[in-house]
Amino acid sequence: MATPKIIFYTNPTCPWAHRGYIALKELGLPYEEVVIDLDTPREPWYLKVNPRGLVPAISYNGEIIVESGIVARFLADAHPSHLFPPSGPVDNALYRARVDFFVDAFFSKVFSHVMAGVRAATAEERDQAAVALVEQLVKEIEPLLPEEGKGGPFFGGSEKLTLVEVLTGSFLLRLNSWSKPEYGLISANLPQLLEKVPRVKRWINATIQHESVNFIYDEAVVGERTKKRFAKA
Repeated sequence: MATPKIIFYTNPTCPWAHRGYIALKELGLPYEEVVIDLDTPREPWYLKVNPRGLVPAISYNGEIIVESGIVARFLADAHPSHLFPPSGPVDNALYRARVDFFVDAFFSKVFSHVMAGVRAATAEERDQAAVALVEQLVKEIEPLLPEEGKGGPFFGGSEKLTLVEVLTGSFLLRLNSWSKPEYGLISANLPQLLEKVPRVKRWINATIQHESVNFIYDEAVVGERTKKRFAKA
């Protein structure tokens, strides 16, 4: 396959756009980066690229693709690799369905409690959100990950990154950093609470230490930006 011409419309502070960075780096695809200012109204030229005005978007050989999950899956489908198998045969289709279930569980059952902590008005509410978060990790995510010694740390026991980590990695970085005292966005009790989910803890640590996941993450910039955003709210 000829190398595609990819223009990546993005902002490195956005966790959704961050998904695109992970996929592109993991697949080794060259791209032209166009950073969109998220603090000002979108310029008319970008609204022609993506009328929703959101990031990320990509131009792939002139075809526009928008929405982070769609962008990441398209890239993984268009460039078969360890990230994601082709849709057939049936075993591959089952694996893909399990990826979808895992990602849905993470965002619909778990990550809402992270944001509840960020929006909390008191330390008590932040602590309660952290307890609820870990309860959902115990129920929803821990059973879906391999035990140590029974495969690699990533989804399905993989030794390499998968599409699951592409879609969750930027959020795991934030989960890991926002409980630190300098940010105080979620409960400081979270690291201790995560001892209840050793498989999840292993998965988080492996994912956030992976170069494809963390190479564009500026913890201080994202942390301070998030604090200011929610202070205004």
